[in-house]
Order: sequence, then C-alpha cells, then structure tokens
Amino acid sequence: MKILQMRHRLLTGMLLVLALGLSACATTKRLDGEQPEANVSSEKTEARKRASIRMQLAIDYYQQGQQKVALEELRQALLISPDLIDAYSVRGLIYMDMGEKQLAEDNFLHALKLSPGNPDIENNYGWFLCLNGREKQGLAYLDKIIKDPAYTTPGKALNNAGLCSLRLKDVVNAERYFLQGLREDPANPAINANLAKILYDRGEYTQARFYINRVLKFDVLAADVLWLAIKIEKKLGDEAAVSGLSTQLRRRHPNSKEFAQFQRGVFNE
Repeated sequence: MKILQMRHRLLTGMLLVLALGLSACATTKRLDGEQPEANVSSEKTEARKRASIRMQLAIDYYQQGQQKVALEELRQALLISPDLIDAYSVRGLIYMDMGEKQLAEDNFLHALKLSPGNPDIENNYGWFLCLNGREKQGLAYLDKIIKDPAYTTPGKALNNAGLCSLRLKDVVNAERYFLQGLREDPANPAINANLAKILYDRGEYTQARFYINRVLKFDVLAADVLWLAIKIEKKLGDEAAVSGLSTQLRRRHPNSKEFAQFQRGVFNE
C-alpha cells in the first residue's frame, strides 16, 4: 500500500519552537579581580541567544531544502553553545533526510543523552527508527510519549505511529492512531489525509471525501493530496470536482508524477 506522506518536515510536524528559558541572576561584587557572577551569567545568556538565532536560521534553511547551509548554521550554533539540545535533534532530522543514517542516529541519541525522556526528541527518534526498518522500536518510543500527559502535541506522535503501523501493514492500528490523533487535533492536515487514504483504499469514498475536504481548505497542497482528492471524486462521479482539482494539480505541480498519471487517465496505480 502506498503511504500518503507530505514532506517530512510538514507531516510529522517536527519543527521546533525555540524556548530559551533564560533567567536573570543577582548582581555580586567583584572579588580579587574576578568577573562578577552577573557578568558571567550575562555572557552565557548572550551566547545562548546567538546560538539559538543560528539554530532558527538552520531550521529556516532546512524548510527551504538547503540542507548543507542548515548544517553549517547548526555547526556554528554548537560552537557557541555545545549543550544546545534541540540543535542535535534538528541535525538528526537533516541527516535523516540526507540518508546519513548513522549520523542521524548519533545526533538523536546525543540529544536524548543531554535530555533524557524529552518527548519532542523521542518523537523524532521514533520516526527515524520507523523509517529505517525498526518499526517496533519506533512504535515503542511513540507509544511512550503518546501516553505522556505532559506532551503538548500528541497529534504529531499519533500521526507518526499511524504511518509506522502502515509500514508494518497493520491498517487496523494505523486507523486507530489516526482517529485518536484527530481527537487531539481535528484540523491536522496530515492525519486527515492519511485517514482519507485508508478509507479510499477500503472503498469508503464518501467518508474519504469528508476527511480529504478538510485538507483542501489549506493553501499549501502537495501533489499526492490533490491526486487522492481527484481519485475520490472520480469514484463518486463528480466530474466538476475532478476538473477543478485537476486544474489545481496542473497549476501547482505540472511536473509531478501525479499529474502525469492524471494525463494518462490512470486512476488505479
């Protein structure tokens, strides 16, 4: 079964929000020519700010597909602040996209060593394991954070767990994860699209339309999402909808394999 996936950085929702967690310290007097504690703390605070700015630049470049530039920004960030935990996790994601499996895993594990039990990092590492033939290990990480009441974005882990289950051809559990994910985050486009794909494959076209229509409300639509919507409407016999969606597919993704399939009239590949 082909698994419907948006770009990894959108599907898994793995983009990081920078939280500096900076605190002020009391001023102390200079003793024997030593630098005041407040000044030392201020220097560390400024260094961490500069490192975090570098990391945000890295995330921006990563989103734009400029992986090598993103890696250089992360290298600079870690030179400034070697304990910047999220930088290792982001670097793991980039290496994962580049197919550098060992480097990706090394960075995820180092991030977890610095911050054991961090649910955002465990989500990233769990998805990495799922993508690299270690689905059961990946699901163990994902299930752990799904059950963590302190984890504020369980929809991400639930979507990843659903996709991981599909890789094991476990459609029943995949659907369960996606439905649970929608209870947590009803508007999540990736979960809605993935559930629509399951329903389409099962021949439940009206239900599939319900979920894919939620995705179509978003302006940024991947080629596979539009193609799935076209196939659903084709099955339901709505040629006007097929025409409108195919126009979008041609305009947004003229060189995609999905548009090539539409042009050939191949709706069942």
